[in-house]
Amino acid sequence: RSDLLGEEVAADLSELQDHLPPFKTSKAIATIEQELEGRLEDFFLTFEDTPIAAASIAQVHSAITSQGDEVAVKVLRPGIELAFQKDLELLLWVANLIERTQPELRRLKPLKIIQAFQETVHLEMHLRLEAAAANEMEQNFIGDPSYQVPSVDWRRTSRRVLTSQRIQGIPIDERKVLIDRGFDPKDILANAATAFFKQVFRDGFFHADQHPGNIFVGKEGEIIAVDFGIMGRLDKPTRRYLGEMLLSFLTRDYR
Repeated sequence: RSDLLGEEVAADLSELQDHLPPFKTSKAIATIEQELEGRLEDFFLTFEDTPIAAASIAQVHSAITSQGDEVAVKVLRPGIELAFQKDLELLLWVANLIERTQPELRRLKPLKIIQAFQETVHLEMHLRLEAAAANEMEQNFIGDPSYQVPSVDWRRTSRRVLTSQRIQGIPIDERKVLIDRGFDPKDILANAATAFFKQVFRDGFFHADQHPGNIFVGKEGEIIAVDFGIMGRLDKPTRRYLGEMLLSFLTRDYR
């Protein structure tokens, strides 16, 4: 949200999406072998030493399975749970202090905000839950070529390791590259918006972490999503309420 934070701050924060310093590959391999209860070569023919992405919670390595499938292997950072626990304890203490000493700020509900963040982070660090969310989203878009979700390799997935189909695409914020490849940004925007509306209003289950590090454009212009650690659900009454509100806004029926 560069409109809220300014271009410089937004650009700095965007580095957290997939450009953090990676942790040692040996530690990633140790985690994989411990989680999957076997040697790396029991599961993969090749495993790339250099990660293709390194974010705040995990990093991703390319690999080829023993069956010859190209996959992406997501591994949680060592000690990330403890690091978040320490940070969250500090944030909870600060939020409590604000609510006790700054009555005018209580309306912002700082404690509830941190508690909600704590719950989200806990879910995001459980990769089996992410795998289940990806699988559900994939099922929702079966037969729809405009939106693709990488298939989960359940044999090579556990709480701290997630293996899924390797995708080929262009990051959605690389506008010049997309135009050079012959894509119309308006078509891409229409595809992305349509897919999100289907998630919200048709399925009531949506990708809730759609920053550019998680959204790619495939060779046919399809939207490819990754990282299903943060998802949202909406019941039917809420979907109807949001739909009516949006429709009224579009038709300028403000009353």
